[in-house]
Formats: sequence, C-alpha cells, structure tokens
Amino acid sequence: MAKQASKKSRSSKGGELQRLEPSSLCGFDVAAKAATYKPSWYLALVTATMAAGAFLAAAWLAIPLGAARVLSAAPSGARQQRRGNEIRVQTDLVNVLASVTDANGKPMPDLTQDAFQISEEGVPQKLEVFEAETNRPLDLALMVDASISTFKDLKFETEAAAHFIRQVVRPGDTLGVFEFAETVTRLSDFSDNVPKLQTAVRQIAPGAGTSIYDAIVLGSNALKRRPEGRRRAIVLVTDGGETTSVSKFDETRRTAVASGALLYTVLIRPVKNENGRNTAGEHALITITDSMGGDMFTLDDMNQIDDMFDRIDRELRTQYLLGYYPRPVPPPASNRHIQLDVKGDYTVRYRKEYFTPAPTP
Repeated sequence: MAKQASKKSRSSKGGELQRLEPSSLCGFDVAAKAATYKPSWYLALVTATMAAGAFLAAAWLAIPLGAARVLSAAPSGARQQRRGNEIRVQTDLVNVLASVTDANGKPMPDLTQDAFQISEEGVPQKLEVFEAETNRPLDLALMVDASISTFKDLKFETEAAAHFIRQVVRPGDTLGVFEFAETVTRLSDFSDNVPKLQTAVRQIAPGAGTSIYDAIVLGSNALKRRPEGRRRAIVLVTDGGETTSVSKFDETRRTAVASGALLYTVLIRPVKNENGRNTAGEHALITITDSMGGDMFTLDDMNQIDDMFDRIDRELRTQYLLGYYPRPVPPPASNRHIQLDVKGDYTVRYRKEYFTPAPTP
C-alpha cells in the first residue's frame, strides 16, 4: 500500500550573475591599446567596421513596431519560427473537455462542431480540434471521505464505489483509490486491475477530521503526473465538512485547475437542514467544481449513490474534446477565462479557466 500524506515542502535555488568588463574578456587594456600607433590598413578596417555597424543599427530601427510587440508577447512555452524577415509565434494548444446535457440531464452526444462557439477573454477563437464522444483513455482519481461524520454510511459508500470501479474502468483506462480524513492516503496506484482496485476501496477505514482541500490537491498533482494526451478526472465522495486541511482554498483551486482534470463531487448530506451542517466546504466545492468543469451531485438518501455513479459514468463516455490556439497570444503567468456556448436549450459543463506558464529565467 502506498501512502501519501498531505505535507508541503519548499525549495529555492539562487544564483549570482558576474559582470565581465571588456578588458577582462580580451586579456589586455583596450584603452591603452587604442593609444598605440595604427597603420593605414588598420584605419581602413576600422572605417569599414563602423560603416557595417551603422547599417545594422538602421536595419534594427526599421523593424516595424508590431514585430517588436510580437516578440515581447510570446509566453513561456511558446515557440518562435523565423521565415525570412517574418517572425511567427506558436502557442500551445488549449484543450477543453465539455459535457452537454438536455433539460432532463440526459447527455447529448451527437452535436456537430458548428453547434459550439468558444472564446477566451471575450475574443472568439477558431476551433482546431473537435472530437465528439472522445474515446481518449481516462485517468481517474477516486477519493472517498473516511471521516467520522460519514462512518454510518461508509460501508454503503465503499460498496457503491466498488460497483462504480467495475463500471467505469475500460481498456486503456486507469484508476487510483484514495481515502481522506485528517490526512490523505493513497490505497492503490493508478491501475486497470479492477479486483485489486475494489479490494483497495473496501479497505477504507474511518478517521478523524476532513481534509477536502488536501485531497483535491494531492489528487490533482497525482493526475498531472500521468501521461499527456489522456483525459483526467477526480470523483470525490464527501459530506463537504472541511475541517483539517493544510492547503488553503485559493491554492487548492489553482492546483486543481492547473491539473486539467474535471471534478465530479458526490455530496452526501447527513443533515438536510443547513443550520446543522458545515456549509463552508460545500460552497467551496461548488466554486472549485465550476472552475474545473465536471458536476456536483447532492444526495439526501444513500440509496441514490448508485444512480449518481451511473450518471458520472455516462457523462465521462459522452464528452466532447475541443481545442484551439489562443489569439492573441496570452501573456505568461496569467489567468485566462474561457466561455463555451452551445446552440440549443442545453447545459454545457467545461473548465472555465486555465493558467499560462510563468516565464523561464
């Protein structure tokens, strides 16, 4: 059993730049050398060099202002290509997974590309990738709340989760099992071995505290380390009563969005009346889920949990994959907001934002 507790460590690296004067580079005193006698061939060489320098300076000043702006706007991770005197900047493809449902919550898998319109920071974007009912493999982190507050329903939860594992894992997919109470523990590495995964989820034992933020951070980081080109999702089963996390809300939301994973939350309400519940965790989960994409399902009766898992499975199998190259090129280390609209009376769920990488030193 591999265990990971939600601890933090930070490291820093520092460096110092050394400035080298021209005389130290050449190995002799330039000023003293300039005072020595210069023959006629030397003066001719100096004159030609000065003329060439003036020509290069004039050529640099002649570069259009727009080209200089292109250079300064290129984000970290962007690639520059030179074609003659023209400089092109290539940015990374932004992928968006989208789920579309009708008024009854039924997935709508048969829409065409022209039904979708996407924009970034209010600027319409051109779709370069469109896959309906994408069959790209899935990496899924199943995270189950094992706090004392869920103890009476824990056996029911784990059996429902075991059924979900058998249902959701298809050839090429992987799933990892985590439990969280005051700490977060990985009970199974990402695998497609269904019996092994079911055994792991049945080993969940109750503990004190509820570290929802730490669970989302650990699950997001685990998924981010999975291979590229695969879909990522977190399924979180909890009563929403955040009490013991080390991670804070803003850090959790940013880490979750940066992972590119969708979040599906199964919220179990042990008490229906808000006066008897810790609703702060619920409201935080609503915000994080909206940023990441996915959905939140609220259970007032544990008999509904199998149905909720069924809905998550159907949605994961009827997703659209859309991709675009953002124009204009976004600046580095910025928070970008996405708007996706679908023609018709449908509900669409997708990640609402992403972060561009910081510039490399």
